[in-house]
Order: sequence, then C-alpha cells, then structure tokens
Amino acid sequence: MNTTSLLTWLLAAGVATSAVAQQAPEKVKVKTKRKAKTEVTATPVLETATPAPATADLPLSYAETITQADLRQHLSILASDAYEGRETGEKGQKMAAEYIAKQFAELGLQGPVQGSDNPYLQHFTMVRSTWADGATLKIGKDSYKWLTDFYALGGNGFAQETSVQPVFAGYGIEQDGYSDYAALGDVKGKDLLILLGEPQNDKGAALLGKDGQNSKWGQDFRAKLTLAAQKGARSVFFVDFNPNSNFEKLAARMTPYISRPSIAFKEASQTTRPTAYFVSPAVGYKLLGTTAPAVTKYAAAVSKAAKPTVSPFKPTKVLVKAPKKTEDFTTENVLGYLEGTDLKDEVMVLSAHYDHIGVIGGEVHNGADDDGSGTVTVLEMAQAFVKAKAEGHGPRRSILFLTVTGEEKGLLGSEYYTDHPIFPLEKTMVDLNTDMVGRTDKDHEGKDDYVYVIGSDKLSSELHTILQAQNQKYTKMDLDFRFNDPEDPNRFYYRSDHYNFAKHGIPVAFFFNGVHDDYHGPGDEVEKIEFPKMEKRARLVFYTAWDLANRDKRIVVDSNKK
Repeated sequence: MNTTSLLTWLLAAGVATSAVAQQAPEKVKVKTKRKAKTEVTATPVLETATPAPATADLPLSYAETITQADLRQHLSILASDAYEGRETGEKGQKMAAEYIAKQFAELGLQGPVQGSDNPYLQHFTMVRSTWADGATLKIGKDSYKWLTDFYALGGNGFAQETSVQPVFAGYGIEQDGYSDYAALGDVKGKDLLILLGEPQNDKGAALLGKDGQNSKWGQDFRAKLTLAAQKGARSVFFVDFNPNSNFEKLAARMTPYISRPSIAFKEASQTTRPTAYFVSPAVGYKLLGTTAPAVTKYAAAVSKAAKPTVSPFKPTKVLVKAPKKTEDFTTENVLGYLEGTDLKDEVMVLSAHYDHIGVIGGEVHNGADDDGSGTVTVLEMAQAFVKAKAEGHGPRRSILFLTVTGEEKGLLGSEYYTDHPIFPLEKTMVDLNTDMVGRTDKDHEGKDDYVYVIGSDKLSSELHTILQAQNQKYTKMDLDFRFNDPEDPNRFYYRSDHYNFAKHGIPVAFFFNGVHDDYHGPGDEVEKIEFPKMEKRARLVFYTAWDLANRDKRIVVDSNKK
C-alpha cells in the first residue's frame, strides 16, 4: 500500500472508509420480510464421531479439522459475485448473514440473541446518507464545481448556502513540542483551513516522523480531522499544494467513492461532526488570499524554525452549500454460542467482519481476503470446537463466535456489540480477531510463512506469551509484531474490530497478513487466496483459542496501552 497518497488515505479501512461510503446504482435494492424463527436446538452434527484417544494431543487433533478444502468451500460461496461484495445494509450482506447463521445452526451452536426474529442475528438501525445534488462553492465572483474543484467527506455538510470564514491552522498538527493550535485560541464552532502533508526538515525528510519517515500527520488526514473535531471545529478545508499532486485526476478517481452513501448509527447521525472539504490548489490559493511563492516561503520558514511560524495569510470568506439526503436501514451481526463447562461464565470471543465494500463502478468487490478469509476461519474454528465438545472435550470457558457487519464503514458492528453486549463485557476474557489472513504482502514475498499479530502486548503480557508458545509448539511461523509500534503510521491497531474490545480493557490479538495490491480492489478474489498459508494461520488462532479456553486462570490484564 502506498501510504503517501491521498487516495490511499481515503480508501483505508476504518473511519476513512466510513467517510468514503459507497453507492452501487446498478444494484437492485431488495427488501425481504423476515419470517419469525425460533431458536435452533439442533444436536451437533459431529456427535457420533469417533472420540479422540485420551492420550492424543487434543488441540492438534481438532486443529486438523481446519482444512484448506473447507476454507475454500465456504469462501467460494461468501466471496462469489452472487453476494455482491457484501456491502453493509445491502442484499449481499443480508445473504451472507443468513449463510453464516445457517452454518452456526447446523453445527449446533446456540443462537444467543433474545428477542430477535432469528436468535443468531443481532439487528440494529443505521442511517445511510448520500451527498445530494446542488453542492456549490463560491469565492467572490468565482464559482467552483463539485467533484472537479472540491468535494467533501463525512459530517452533515451545509444543507443551505452558508458563509464561512476559514481560520488558517497551518498543518493542523498538535503534539509534544509542536502545535499549530497554540496561537489560535478557542476554535470551537469555527471552520479551519489546513495544509495536507507535514513540515519537512532541511534534508527533505519529515520533521516529526520517526527516522525520517512520515508521521501519522503526513500519512493520514484523519489524524488531523480527529484533532480538529476534538477542538470543536465545525468543518475543515484541506488543501494539498504539493506540485506532484494532481487534484483533478484524484477527484475523478475518487468520484465513484464519494458518490456512494456513508452510514452511521442513528444517534451519531444527529450529532455535529466536522465535514472535511478537499479543495484544489487553485481554490486553496483563493481561500488563503495568496500565491504559490508565498506558500512555498511559509513552508520553508516552518522547516527552518522546526516549529509553527506566523503566517502572512488572510483567508477570505467562502459560500458553501453541500446538502445530504438520509434514510434509515437495518443491518446485523451474526452470533453463535458454545457453552463451556466448569468456567462457562467466562466468555472468549472469536471475531471477524463479514461485510465488504460492495459494487463500485459496476465492478463487484468480493473481498475474499478482506475479510472473507477471517469469516471462514471463524466458521472452521467453530466446527473444530463443536467436534471437541461432541467428543467430550468441550472448552471450559464459553466461546462466542462473532461475525460483525459494518467494519468497512468504521468498525460499526463491533462497536454496536460492545455497546450492547449479549454477554457482560466484564465476563469477556479476550477477543481474537482475524481480518485478512489469506494472502502475502510485499514485505514477505518469497519468505517463510508468517502472520502479523497486532495488539497482543497492549493489555495482557500473558496473552502475548501464550500465542508465541502455541506458535512455537505447533505452527512455527514468523510472528511479525512490527505494527505494535505506537508510532506505526498505519495505525492498524485501531483499524479492525478487536479495537472496540480493547477500548473496554479486554485483551485482544489481531491476526493479519498485511495489505496487498488488491486491497479494497476488484481483484481480491478467491483464486488469489493462498490456502496453505491461510490454513496454518487459522490453526494458530485455534491453538491460541484452545489454550485460552482451557487454562485454569483467566489471563491477567497487567498493562494499559489501549
């Protein structure tokens, strides 16, 4: 992933994807009236299987039921064109939810959701919003075009033409030793004008980065937008004056994404969040009331001082109109529950997100790796644990197999579950999350089998030790922990569903193969999945889960790095 491009920022997982939500006009919207269902109490299908010998290595015996063939069978269905990219709230996502629920029922897992029409489905209401026609931006006598000279992401926009007086906030950065906000005073309710990128030193390297690498401020506009929101800003106008950037080309590439709907919780949609407006350099110069040489001189002054400097710019007023239209819809998490034995009141969560980004520009984005691979890993682990229980070797702790919706929109399904848990969070011991475990990234091409493990050291040293021990005993892969670095500009720790458990103090481990050229692209297909690697990674998660489910004492929470 080229993390220096704005397009990559906007297409990244988590909040950015939530902001750049999708629309697929060629899809036919289907509404299906659900029939009331009763909780399935099927006997596990593996009950008559031959029990494992008492002297057998039990986790090894059951891990071997997680096979490439089974993973491929499930994935070939969930990541097929028929499921239309599993976009949250759309037909394909509903189909995937029903498929997963059916698999859980056939295995004999309990549906734990009380009061639902299907006890395997946790329904909740969202709001879908789309940029409406008629967006305008005017500076003096000059008018600028939507999706040509400017576009917007997130927030509620301006429903009516609104006069805006921007406040120039430099690079929009605040950290130890560097603050663009220090001289601004209170910016609550104000509209900020912020430069994309970050200051450079005299050698052309990022001034605030680690070892000359771009910091989070230069990697991702979301860090700046989040800070502006914390400061109470009403909106933020971003502009990129880098001579190598091509706003017109970027806007054209972004148009299919900007035109698609974003989604939010109904409560969140009624709160004020800053809208991010992206403007062309020509519009940026007009807004600042300045010229290219003056901007270059300002950037050089900041670089020389290694701190914010007083700017000569006097931003001008702008008239902005960017209306939105909204509608309510429902979506659902899918849950399967396996009750434990003597420690059944404690719950382990094995999670993955089953949604993806749908149909874009007529192309189905099937998300075989992201996160079809994690979803079918959860299904296979469920089968293995059910088989163990049927043969008298059930887990001591209970296990919740949780596949969530809305991850691509901002971790929404896992946020809903942790805000409305079926099982008390204080009884939830750990979450093992699998999100993209079927491919190889560029850093590991031609090397031994590997998997990134993220977050295992943040809250529980025991968890970090346990998974390493299980890997050493069974799978012997290269465990790559590089993304645990607090300075990781990719911020992967915050970009998948485990984080919503971690922020509640629940230990987590996130298993991940890294990004590749097909990340969030139409080429993320089943035929590109490396099933031998996927099988080994799935088994590592299972071995770790087996240990956690069956150890005598609950793992300690002995650090606080969430």
